[in-house]
Amino acid sequence: MPNSTTHFSKILILWYIDHKRELPWRLTKDPYAIWLSEIILQQTKVAQGLPYYNVFVSTFPTIHDLANAPEEKVLKLWQGLGYYSRARNLHFTSKYISKDLKGIFPTSFKELLKLKGVGDYTASAIASICFNEAAAVVDGNVYRVLARFFGISTPINSTQGIKEFKSLAQQLIDSSQPGTFNQAIMEFGARHCTPKNPDCTSCIFNDKCVALQKKTVADLPVKLKKTIVKKWYFNYFIIQSEGENIILQQRTKKGIWQQLYEFPLIETDKEIGLDQLQQLEEYKELSKTHSFSSIRLYNEKSIIHKLSHRHLHTRFWVVETKTNSVMEIPLASITKYPVPTLIENFITSYFDLKV
Repeated sequence: MPNSTTHFSKILILWYIDHKRELPWRLTKDPYAIWLSEIILQQTKVAQGLPYYNVFVSTFPTIHDLANAPEEKVLKLWQGLGYYSRARNLHFTSKYISKDLKGIFPTSFKELLKLKGVGDYTASAIASICFNEAAAVVDGNVYRVLARFFGISTPINSTQGIKEFKSLAQQLIDSSQPGTFNQAIMEFGARHCTPKNPDCTSCIFNDKCVALQKKTVADLPVKLKKTIVKKWYFNYFIIQSEGENIILQQRTKKGIWQQLYEFPLIETDKEIGLDQLQQLEEYKELSKTHSFSSIRLYNEKSIIHKLSHRHLHTRFWVVETKTNSVMEIPLASITKYPVPTLIENFITSYFDLKV
């Protein structure tokens, strides 16, 4: 390890003071606000997450407000952010802190780590920012900065890499102002040491950056090959009655979009046409239950919705029925239900409704 680590923290914090973005969660040390911001910003860029943060804080000013809200309302406000387990864990933990801990957040990294939905990164952020504990955060931005500055080629998503980078970040953290250091290194990675085309000529570390000296900036950090992306084939049925009512149902099983609403669905192992679809027992049951009078394909070309480890190839089938069902809801009320982005986009384009 180069001897340049001595002034790393000082230089970084000075850069941060001059270049940091003015964000609402940086104006407080309230653990509820910090926790909320960190959960929202997992897998989400600041520009996208900021409006959601503002809505959550205004809708649920305290953790008690969030805890007392129906889960459906929390999921509805989360709609569009993806990774919905974050929202469900957020709600679960808010109820635990509100009721079991009387609204008081744990004050140490180890205790914060016990909360559902709170991992090493989030616990470190809250502990350092709110309680001044020298717990180093390590996220994608931090991995990138450290891998380039020190010229580390250990894969960041390997067991060895996770331990190595956490240990290094812990050595570098300024124990007198750990929260500021953590925010500084994340901000530097997000705004200067970017994944592509970083401005190395004006970088505060360009005289000491190993990757720059060895011309390996574009090669770092190293990441092990991604998980193979699987293809799923979805057939959604837009079942409308003559009274402008529609069928919407809730996904109750564990997995993607748990507790969100969607149209009746048949999953297949490949893309199929109507003739093949009508041979399936699931289709026959659905058709019998809702007395299909007509059916047509809305989109000839499948809509591909990309998730982290799977691509959903989706077709929407528009069905008319003259039979009423207890599962029906008025079309106008469809916007009240939390739905996945895939369904939201369809509702917006097909029904011309803002979800």
